[in-house]
Amino acid sequence: MNTLRNVAVWLDDRLHLTALYSSTAGHEVPKSAGSWFYVFGSATLLCFIIQVITGACLAFVYIPSTNEAWTSLQYLNHAQFWGWYLRAVHNWGSNFMVAIMTLHMIQVFLFGAYKYPRELTWVSGIFLLLFTLAMAFTGQVMRFDQDAYWGLTIGASITGRVPIIGAQLVHLLLAGPIIAGETLSRFFTLHVFMIPGLIIAIVSMHLRLVLTKGINEYPTPGRPVRKATYDAEYSEIIRKDGVPFVPHAIGKDLIFAALVIAGILGAAFIFGPKGPGGPPNPTLVDTNPRPDFYFLSIFAALALLPDWMEVLILFVAPAVAITGLLALPFISPTGEKSAVRRPVAVLSVIFVMLVIAVLTYMGETSPWSPKMSAWSGAAIPEKYVRNRSPLELRGAVVFQNKQCRNCHALGGEGGMRGPALDEVATRLTKEELVRQVIQGGGNMPAYGKKLSPAEVEALVAFMATLHTTAPVRPSNNPENKLPRDVAALHAPRSLLRVR
Repeated sequence: MNTLRNVAVWLDDRLHLTALYSSTAGHEVPKSAGSWFYVFGSATLLCFIIQVITGACLAFVYIPSTNEAWTSLQYLNHAQFWGWYLRAVHNWGSNFMVAIMTLHMIQVFLFGAYKYPRELTWVSGIFLLLFTLAMAFTGQVMRFDQDAYWGLTIGASITGRVPIIGAQLVHLLLAGPIIAGETLSRFFTLHVFMIPGLIIAIVSMHLRLVLTKGINEYPTPGRPVRKATYDAEYSEIIRKDGVPFVPHAIGKDLIFAALVIAGILGAAFIFGPKGPGGPPNPTLVDTNPRPDFYFLSIFAALALLPDWMEVLILFVAPAVAITGLLALPFISPTGEKSAVRRPVAVLSVIFVMLVIAVLTYMGETSPWSPKMSAWSGAAIPEKYVRNRSPLELRGAVVFQNKQCRNCHALGGEGGMRGPALDEVATRLTKEELVRQVIQGGGNMPAYGKKLSPAEVEALVAFMATLHTTAPVRPSNNPENKLPRDVAALHAPRSLLRVR
């Protein structure tokens, strides 16, 4: 024991381990900081460590080559022992990291922890969030499947619209004018070396700021921050209620860390890895590149915005948002911290999160995008063709062959670009159905020149059967003939000759 003690003293005398512990893990924090609201920062760091470890393991097998990247992921998924699970842990670790970091930033904002004297702590946190999103985006490109290829194509197209320097930025992003082998090598370098290196550097500075400026105390209503008195007030809080972070305040962090690890490992085992989808093919354009969940809101916003808002949403809004977040601690360095006394801050968070949630749902369902394989990949459910007349069955064939299900769902299968047609007969009369098919309307194109009169008649006869027990709207045209006014205005000459 004396020998071990002497060795410990000798090491401590040279490495100053005791002093290092006291100034880091053992530094005093407000007792109120030992709260469940304060566990998100350490959990984010844990997720990053998991990403580094799993990413290093994947790098032993992954080949950053346009000819081998997709194949190497297939090898990991199907041939390498537990390779699929390693990929799944890396993917879900990324999802958890972005989600938990978002919660951490919301907590910091609502608790006023960006105020004096922690302005740079907030600024470094914003850069960490941006670099985390950048690492997530470059990780999607690493899959180099069909979605990744076309997603990168869309990203490059957006980058190319930057005024004046757009072409140069695209060349810098893709390592050339097109997506090629150098592109994947560049993204691999960004994902594995540059962005993680920047994150490690900023995390080091972030932790240094946390240690020197302290952890924000739990905000109390009626105790605003004043630059002249805050430092003395914080010192008094530490003197009265300060406790060492380890072991007194770390308990909830450890419990939450265990839950995060269990969540990542469980999600990886249950849901598996993401992709890869089909191999990248620049000639196959009928794809629907959908990003991972943290970019779905941006994906939906870009898909839904009108043309005149493109510049505003693509360039002005992100610049204003990031600048506003970076400037926040300098605009509002003092005042109330408690969310109870800051209703505007609370309402702002609720509004922003609701918008993101709605856009994420829209991005996941992509109602604006046709489902290109619906007409051939899914048969019309039997209940819609059972006991139908020959004319109605022919209409079902027209319905299938003309790819109506690309945009309209039937029986829960098909696209969402247009309304589901399960109950269309309860909403439209036969005349209205004919008019809609021939003239189009809304997002639906006109089919007057693409269908023969017999096909229109059969199609409408079939759609008139699409209802359950609800009453069908009565028609003034029981024989289902084409309205002459619509035919005269929009039908082709062959249609006019028949009628």
